[in-house]
Amino acid sequence: MAYSRTSSVLPGPCVRRRLTAGGRLAVLSLSTLLSAHAGWAASATSHPRQPSPAKQASRPRGMQGRAGEDITVRAGIASATGVTNTTPGGGLMPPQTVAKSRSGLTRDFIAKQSPTSNPVAMVASLPGVVYSGNDPLGTNDDQQGLSVRGLDQTEIGYLYEGIPTAAPVYLLPYTSSTADNENIQSIELTQGSPDITSPLYNAVGGELTEKLRDPSENFGGLVNASYGSFSLKREFVRLDSGEIGHTGIRSFLSFSYREADEWRGVGQTRRYHVDGKILKEWGHGNRAEFVLSYNDPLQYYLRAPTRAQWNRYGVNYNYADTYTTGNSAYYKLEENVHRTVILGAPVSLDLGGGLRFNTTPYFTYATGYDNGGTNLSRTASYYGNQPAGVLQVPGAQAGPIIPAISIDTYNLYYSGLNNTLSWTSGRNTLAIGYWYAYFDQSEPSLYEALGPQGQVSSMYGQWPILTQSGLPLSQYDIHLVQQTNSLFINDTYRALGDRLTLTAGFKETMVTRTETQNIPGATYRNGESEAAPLPQVAVSYRLTPHDMVYVNGTTSFRLPASIMSYADRFSVSTGALTRAHAVDPKPEYAIGEEIGYRHYGRVNLALALFNYNFTNRQINTTTYASGIPVTESIDGGGQTARGAQIELGLRPWHHVSPYVSAQYLHATTDNNLQVGGDYVPTAGKIAVKSPKATVAVGLSYDDGSLFGAFNMNYVSKQYSTFMDDETVPSFETFNLNMGYRFRSFGYLKHPQIQLNLLNIGNNGFLSGVSGLSTNAKTVRGVFGSSIAGSAPTYYVGGGFAGVLSLTTGF
Repeated sequence: MAYSRTSSVLPGPCVRRRLTAGGRLAVLSLSTLLSAHAGWAASATSHPRQPSPAKQASRPRGMQGRAGEDITVRAGIASATGVTNTTPGGGLMPPQTVAKSRSGLTRDFIAKQSPTSNPVAMVASLPGVVYSGNDPLGTNDDQQGLSVRGLDQTEIGYLYEGIPTAAPVYLLPYTSSTADNENIQSIELTQGSPDITSPLYNAVGGELTEKLRDPSENFGGLVNASYGSFSLKREFVRLDSGEIGHTGIRSFLSFSYREADEWRGVGQTRRYHVDGKILKEWGHGNRAEFVLSYNDPLQYYLRAPTRAQWNRYGVNYNYADTYTTGNSAYYKLEENVHRTVILGAPVSLDLGGGLRFNTTPYFTYATGYDNGGTNLSRTASYYGNQPAGVLQVPGAQAGPIIPAISIDTYNLYYSGLNNTLSWTSGRNTLAIGYWYAYFDQSEPSLYEALGPQGQVSSMYGQWPILTQSGLPLSQYDIHLVQQTNSLFINDTYRALGDRLTLTAGFKETMVTRTETQNIPGATYRNGESEAAPLPQVAVSYRLTPHDMVYVNGTTSFRLPASIMSYADRFSVSTGALTRAHAVDPKPEYAIGEEIGYRHYGRVNLALALFNYNFTNRQINTTTYASGIPVTESIDGGGQTARGAQIELGLRPWHHVSPYVSAQYLHATTDNNLQVGGDYVPTAGKIAVKSPKATVAVGLSYDDGSLFGAFNMNYVSKQYSTFMDDETVPSFETFNLNMGYRFRSFGYLKHPQIQLNLLNIGNNGFLSGVSGLSTNAKTVRGVFGSSIAGSAPTYYVGGGFAGVLSLTTGF
C-alpha cells in the first residue's frame, strides 16, 4: 500500500496543487529546502492530515489552480508499514510543545519493532522508563513491569483513543489488549502528571497514550507473516475500505493470530486479536469515530524466583513440565486468560463562534481466570473461618488429600463518558469538562479436583469442590462497584505573539468504592469514598522558533490498586485470617514541579528537572494465595523524588538518526513503615524500584530500501526491599533490527522483509521486582523488637530471540 494519510509524522510540507509548468520548480525547491531543516512551526503538529478528494473539490476556485498536472510533494519515504523516516531519533523523538515532560514514538520506530512486542516494551528507551519484561518476545504482558521515575505501571494512566483501558481497580495496563503493532499510529508518554482533560484518577506517575491509525482514503490493506524463536508463528491481515461512496466515511478491520512456546519451561501461548475503526470527517475539524478492539489470549504464569532460587537454578526455576500426584507446581495449573472487548466512540465538533465540543463514550468488558495448583484436606479444610466438613468432590479419587486447582474467575464491566467544552476567544481558551465512570467487578474463588494425570475438567470451575453443606469451597467471593465523578476547568492565555503561554486549571475527582464479601467470618461490606482537589499550573515561553522553556506545578492522586485491599482472606487449610481488609485506606497524593527546555531543528534536545513529594505512597506487590498470584497495595508512607532527564535526537541526516536518553533519580522513603506492633527503620532509605540511572542509546539507518536500527538500554541497580538490604542487579539489553523494502510490483505495494534480534547476548537476567518485602534480613525495629526478614521475588528477563517478518501492502 502506497504511503497514505495514516503514515507517521510529517514535519516537512505536504502540498497538493495543480500547477502550471512554470510553477513546478519553485514548489519543489521550497519543499526540498524546508524538509532539509524543518523549523518549529513546521514540526509542531504531530499528525498532519491530508484533505480528502471531497475537501479538495470544495476548496475555493483560486486554491485549485489552473490547467496542468497533479503534483504531490511530500517529505520522507514511501512504505507499506507507515514509515516515513522523518521523525528525529529514528521515531523516538517527535516534536512536543506541551509545557511538561513528554516523549513519544511514531511509526518510524513502532513499525520496525517485532510484531509481537507490546506498547509497554516499546517505550523502554524513553527517559526514566524501566521495563521489566519476563519474556523476549513481549507476548506475556500479565507478568511484566513498567516504571517511570520510580513509579510503577499502576501509577501510569493508560489511554487508548481517549479510553481508559486499565481495569479501574487493578490498574494493570494489559497493553496487548489494545491495538496490534501494525495499527498503532503513535505512543506518547507524559512523565509526571496527566493532562487535566484525561479521564484518569491513578496517573501520579504520568500518562501513556496510544493512538490508533486512521483508515486509509483508498481501498487496500496490509498482510504480515512472522516466524521466530520458541516456535513463534503469527499472521496479520488488515483491509481498508477507502471512502465509501461520497459519504466521507472510511473504515478498516484487521485480524491477527499468534502462537509461541513459553521461553522458559513448557507451555504454548496463543492470541486472537481484532481491531477496527470507522471514521467520518466533515466541515471544519469535525470528526466522529467508532473504535473496536477484541483480544483473546491464553498464557501460563512463569515462576518468580527469590534471589536464593535464582542463584541456584537460574532460568530453569519454573513450574514442573510433567505432573506427579500431589505436585501443585505443575505448569498446566498456571494457565490464565484475560479476554477483553473495548468499544469507544470519540467525537469532536466545531460548534462555531470559537466553541468546540469533545466527547468520548466508552465501554469495556473483561473476563478470565487466574489459576494455580494446591492440595486440600478432605476432612480438615475451612470455608472462611468455619470448618468445611467432609468435602464433596465430583469424580475425585479416594484419599485424605485432594490434589486440586485453585480457580480465580472474574468479570469486569467498565463504562464512562468524558466530555470537554472549550471556547476560544482571541488569545484565551477556556475549557470545562465532566467525566463519569462506572465499574463493576465480581471475583469468586473456587476449587476443582484434578484428574490422575493432572487434567482439569473446567478452568472456569464448572464442577467445583463443595463443602459438606453443599456450598462451593472458596477463599473469597468479592463484588466491587466503583463510581467516579470528575469536574474540571482550565484556562489558557497566549501573549507576546503566542510566544508566552499561561495555563491554570483545577480538577475535583470523587471516587466511591463499595465492596461485599460473602465468606463466613469476613466483613460483609467495606469500601471508601474520596474526593481529591487537583490544581495544575504551567508556563511556557518560546525563546526562538526552535527553542522553548517551560515550568509547571501539578497534583495527582491514586487509590489502592487492588480489589483485595478491601477484602478479608482466610487460609483454606487452617481457617486463619491471612489478609485483613484495609481500614480507612488513604489515597496516594503527589505534588510535582518541573522546569524544562526544548530545542528542535537538525539536532533536537529536551532537558527537564523534576521534584515530587508523595503522601501515603501506594506501592504494588505480588503475593500468592493457593498458587495464584494476587496483586496487593502497600502503603509506603511519604516519599520524595528528585531528578533530571535528557533526550537527544538527530533528524535523519544521510539516512542516519541517532538517539540518546538518560535519567538520574534520587528517591527516598520519608517514613518508618509499620510491621505488626513495631516499625522498620526505613526513613531515609532509597525507595524501592527506583534506579539511580537509566540510559538508552539508539542508532537507525533508513535509505528507503535498506533499513536497520540498534537500541541499547541500561538500568542501574534497584532495591527490592524498603530496608535496602536486597537489590535487582544492574542490567543491559541490546536489540537489533534490519530489513529491506522492495519496489512495488503487481498488486504488492512496497513488500519488505524484516529481522528483529531481541536481547542479544542475554540468557536471562533479573529484570525487576515481582513481590516486594520490607526487609530481606532480620532487623531490629524502632521499639526494639526483632523483625524477621522475608525474601522478595523477581521477574526474569527474557533470553535471546529472533523474529523474521514478511510484510506487504496491497
